[in-house]
Amino acid sequence: MATTHMAGATRFDEWLLNKRWRSSELTHVPEGSALKAVPGDGGIPLIGHSLTALRLGLDFGLKRYETYGPVSWMRAFGVNIVGVAGGDATQVVLTNKDKVFSQQGWTYFIGPFFKRGLMLLDFDEHMFHRRLMQQAFTRPRVTGYLEHVASVAASGVQAWQTGTFSVYPHMKQLTLDIAGRVFMASALGSEKDSLNKAFVSTVRAGTSMIRFGVPGGRWNAGLRGRRVLEDFFRRNVPAKRASDSNDLFSGLCHAQADSGEAFSDDDVVNHMIFLMMAAHDTSTITTTAAAYYLGKHPEWQDRVRAECMAAGPGPLDIDALEGLRDLELVIKESLRLVAPVPSLARKTVRDTEILGHFVPADTMISLGPWVNQMLPEYWSEPSHFDPERFSEDRREDKAHRYAWMPFGGGAHKCIGMHFGMLEVKTLLHQMVTRYRWSVPQDYKVRWDSTALPAPSDGLPVTLERL
Repeated sequence: MATTHMAGATRFDEWLLNKRWRSSELTHVPEGSALKAVPGDGGIPLIGHSLTALRLGLDFGLKRYETYGPVSWMRAFGVNIVGVAGGDATQVVLTNKDKVFSQQGWTYFIGPFFKRGLMLLDFDEHMFHRRLMQQAFTRPRVTGYLEHVASVAASGVQAWQTGTFSVYPHMKQLTLDIAGRVFMASALGSEKDSLNKAFVSTVRAGTSMIRFGVPGGRWNAGLRGRRVLEDFFRRNVPAKRASDSNDLFSGLCHAQADSGEAFSDDDVVNHMIFLMMAAHDTSTITTTAAAYYLGKHPEWQDRVRAECMAAGPGPLDIDALEGLRDLELVIKESLRLVAPVPSLARKTVRDTEILGHFVPADTMISLGPWVNQMLPEYWSEPSHFDPERFSEDRREDKAHRYAWMPFGGGAHKCIGMHFGMLEVKTLLHQMVTRYRWSVPQDYKVRWDSTALPAPSDGLPVTLERL
């Protein structure tokens, strides 16, 4: 497994992976404790494993798992981090029975850019905000959202030009248009390009090596992006408070608990920034990954096309979309092979243990969903595209509760995962019923792991109209 994934690594990468920089903070075990120290290494002085992790992405995580097992520590992005992978270790953190694993791990990476978004809130406060926000994701509301999704997807996909076509940038523009319609009941207009740039900057800033506002740096760009987004949504709050439209922005403005508590303007702005980012970025990655694998595997593209043609030209309602079983198999396998959120962050609020390893308070934790989804103990030939592994007679995703977790898990499992699946189905339905596409037989996409996975070349395909 490791040999396959490390094939593209240089000797310098191998050297970085094997450097040792011990840290007493994570190798210390309290006297008299039966727990073990966390194994691992810090990498090279100052930068630790930061560059290696960004460069190698999934390969790095798999190599760490192979070398140290499910719990290990490293130095990266200015802090010591305990990496957690494999089903059992992941379960300890995500079930969080003793409320020891806090979302404040995310705060270190993206707090300045997505302050007080749902993913950054903890425990009782998180559950209060989640219950209020859930009102915007009921089945009747999602049904209403799909009308906007279908309209924008149909007009956007129809306008694509045949020939050599870059899937990722076009898909990102389209999913942002959809998010504008669904979440705001309006087009983003002349501000769309600046908003898209702001979202990209805020997402990329989290893995910046220089974590303060140096002009020209990613961190500084993220701070500027946050200001752009905050200004845009704050300007729109008064109109949405006065509106009774069926969009998510209005839904958040009017959401109310039984006790009468509601979101403040700051809450609404913070949640809209986070939800808009999460919705269009993850949908873009998933649809792009599925398009790549359908281009590589024309037999599956034909199979999905036949199913989608039989369902009709659209717009498809929620029941028809849920009935696209072959398409769902492809999407689930694409989510496995390219996890839209490849890592999850936590922070310990007090001393604890993971699988018998002592982990002190205030330790950063990084979980590896993407690693879990590529482990041979759960998946047959994990590097191969095989949608049938999710079929009812196989269900490899049931090998462990946390073998397949593209939507996270535990109390913070993605609140919009059902809507997201329906959006991706709508986009791919439009694609396969209008076009046929292919990639060269020897082409292999390289996923840039600087932030969320994105094809480094934009994923060029040859697009032909049916």
